[in-house]
Amino acid sequence: MSLFLFLTVVQALVAAGLVGVILMQRSEGGGLGIGGSPGGVMGARGAADFLTRTTRWLAILFVGLSIALAAVAVDTTGADEVSSTLDRSVTPAAPDPLDGVTGGVVSPAEDASPTDDPLAGASE
Repeated sequence: MSLFLFLTVVQALVAAGLVGVILMQRSEGGGLGIGGSPGGVMGARGAADFLTRTTRWLAILFVGLSIALAAVAVDTTGADEVSSTLDRSVTPAAPDPLDGVTGGVVSPAEDASPTDDPLAGASE
């Protein structure tokens, strides 16, 4: 369980880093792109290349962590727990005496006669 928790924390940090790097990139509308001098290693072109490479590696790491977390989750929650919680000793409930043989739907043959109705005399 501690491995699952550790990988979850690492994935949350990678996700936050990925969001931050994506927001720093320059979009067509300007976005939150970082500026700088046009020349040099960290100029506009150098920063774009660095951010693109960083985004690629963070995305690969995020997908890899997602697969690893799914594999760890399957190993920690095996199928034995699900089948062992089923209670197979329950007996079926007794049929309701008010229901007809057809499961609650009264057929015309089972319809009670007017003399069997206790409320029939009250309206007369």
